[in-house]
Amino acid sequence: MAACRLAREATLTTAPDVAAVDWGTRRFRLWLMSRNGTVLGECESEEGLETGRREGFQAILDRHLSRLEAPRELPALICGMAGSRQGWKEAGYLRTPAELENLWGHATTISGLARNVTILPGVSQASGEGADVMRGEETRLFGASMEGQGAHSYCLPGLHSKWVRMAGSRIQSFRTFMTGEMIEVLSRQTILHHSLEGAAEVQAGDPAFTTGVRDGWLDAGRITHSIFSVRASHLLEDRTPDENRARLTGLLIGAEIAGAEPGTNGVALVASGSIARLYQSALETCGIEVRLIDADIAVQRGLLEVWRSLAKVRRG
Repeated sequence: MAACRLAREATLTTAPDVAAVDWGTRRFRLWLMSRNGTVLGECESEEGLETGRREGFQAILDRHLSRLEAPRELPALICGMAGSRQGWKEAGYLRTPAELENLWGHATTISGLARNVTILPGVSQASGEGADVMRGEETRLFGASMEGQGAHSYCLPGLHSKWVRMAGSRIQSFRTFMTGEMIEVLSRQTILHHSLEGAAEVQAGDPAFTTGVRDGWLDAGRITHSIFSVRASHLLEDRTPDENRARLTGLLIGAEIAGAEPGTNGVALVASGSIARLYQSALETCGIEVRLIDADIAVQRGLLEVWRSLAKVRRG
């Protein structure tokens, strides 16, 4: 289900300069942005990568822009999975150490369309440093680095959480943790399904979540045993599905934090909504200082700054 809205600022005297798009694995988000960064309209839907492959990336983009009454020739700048090998057009990768101010110089253009469509590259890390890739997060990081106040460690939680070491706007190294996807798979496709059925959304203040975080963080080496103990506790101690899901979520996030090795200088948490609350609570439970940066604002800022660089070059 798509949700689109025009902002009050979208008047006849304020024209959009670009359609900025974050096209993820499961979500599509678009913002009409003016030259000075004002958001004039936005759309959000669950038309992620697979929907794009099935229905056509151009058709989805044009449909949303039509709903916002955007000019037919309005250019679009896209980050995320639309640039993956399975996406609209592969946009390649910048190799670490990767200077994010150079994203614009490695962008890919879709030819033969009425509008100019540009897709940004991802970032890759060589196998000798722990083979890894990201798409979309690099643009969020670029925006976050502008307000990170010299932060060196960033956490971007999600289906595949990213932990990133940075120096200014340069990605030095990073690690990906499949925590979000693991929670989903364990909840739906394993024996734990019977212990979690009907569970409500996990709340950051739930004691079962906090205890799970602490146990996963302090004893990450036995995480698979701790996960099975969720089922055992359900059978032997009559733990509720809500308690079980909260503990499972806490265990996996705690183990992720242990594996990320964030150090003692604090973490810039780039997130929004309920996942921001969960990770902030988890990090604080582990004694780690948190600086919260809104993920939506970060990606908007990153896309806008890249667009300004592209527009400057194209104007000559």
